[in-house]
Amino acid sequence: MSKTILLIISCFVVGSSYAQMPQKLQEKIDIQANEIEPKVIAWRRHFHQQPELSNRETKTAAFVGDHLRKLGIEVQTGVAKTGVVGLLKTGKPGPVIALRADMDALPVTERNSLPFASTEKTVFNGQETGVMHACGHDTHVAILMAVAEILVKNKGDLKGTIKFIFQPAEEGPPAGETGGAELMVKEGVLENPHVDVIFGMHIQSISPLGRITYRPAGMMAASDWFTIKVKGKQSHGAAPWMGIDPIVISAQIINGLQTIVSRQTDLTKEAAVITIGRFQAGVRENIIPEEALMAGTIRTFDEDMQKEIHARIQLTATKIAESSGAVAEVDFVNKTPVTYNDIALTEKMVPSLQKAAGTENVLRINAVTGAEDFAFFQKKVPGLFFFVGAMPPDQDPNKVPAHHTPDFMIDERGMLTGLKAMLNVTLDYMSMPSMPLQKK
Repeated sequence: MSKTILLIISCFVVGSSYAQMPQKLQEKIDIQANEIEPKVIAWRRHFHQQPELSNRETKTAAFVGDHLRKLGIEVQTGVAKTGVVGLLKTGKPGPVIALRADMDALPVTERNSLPFASTEKTVFNGQETGVMHACGHDTHVAILMAVAEILVKNKGDLKGTIKFIFQPAEEGPPAGETGGAELMVKEGVLENPHVDVIFGMHIQSISPLGRITYRPAGMMAASDWFTIKVKGKQSHGAAPWMGIDPIVISAQIINGLQTIVSRQTDLTKEAAVITIGRFQAGVRENIIPEEALMAGTIRTFDEDMQKEIHARIQLTATKIAESSGAVAEVDFVNKTPVTYNDIALTEKMVPSLQKAAGTENVLRINAVTGAEDFAFFQKKVPGLFFFVGAMPPDQDPNKVPAHHTPDFMIDERGMLTGLKAMLNVTLDYMSMPSMPLQKK
């Protein structure tokens, strides 16, 4: 066979892996996305005014379920407590594609002048607080509702099955409860029918309006929590030599933990973070307490590094305590795995993202040390998770309110970019030949 023929065949094979939906369908869904934008904004504002905490998203779930049923989509409710799953069957052979949106809000008191700002109040961990969509999950729900409506309108042009996953408790279930993506997976949300691939997105208040960012492989960190209880000996504050001071020992442990990342971890391999976020000890100024408790989080992108850091935290805490005659007890909780974007899938879908935002507005980024429980889906099936920028243009990037804060705010025009991106990755993936994808 001649080199010319081989080159032609090679080009055809490579090109076919980037197959996209027919141009007429592309034009039609772009028009429909623009037309539905006012509804998306209205839905988002409805959810923003009625935020609900993790595992408590009953009103949100009811609203979503009613919408899907009106579209003729098969609906399952009560998944992982308050989750909603919709199934759109095209009747034609093809892939099973899952699309996910998270529904829960946060125990944050909203502090801005939005006419649809939340006034909800609740008691969380024994403290009165407001409830606010301070991470943009309200936009995710509204976007996926619009995706469902547009896909139903174009059902005749589709093949395979689309599974719409409206997930509760992404921020973590309340103490003593289970929930979130992990519970959805345990309850079989990726089966019946088996999901081939899953897509998800997150609005970003700190990224420029209309920009889409992504990263193949490890995009967001694994999140582990840990507690260290230091047991000393109580004494009068005027006579510390008569006791074993767990506060001073804890301070030494905290300093020692900082050397694990800075001096004991190969940061040329991957980034890592150890943070102490809580410290509790004592009840009175002149009493050295018997115990001190500290708690924190670990962020890693590599499983071997994760295990090594756990071991070094254990060693550092116990040995520092032992050197002063105290005892340190260390406990770990694995919260969230690495948000791992399938490398082949990510490469194939970048053109779809570029159609939604423009080639110049789709950027590859460095890994993010935040965590996302979308990772539990990606542990089971290949997935792609990406960010959609919605920072108001008049905001100073250095001063824009971050996620999980009372002043969090997004430019609602960013939702149209997210809508088009989710439609493009869904419909383009349907048009592609089978790809060799691997879950991590």
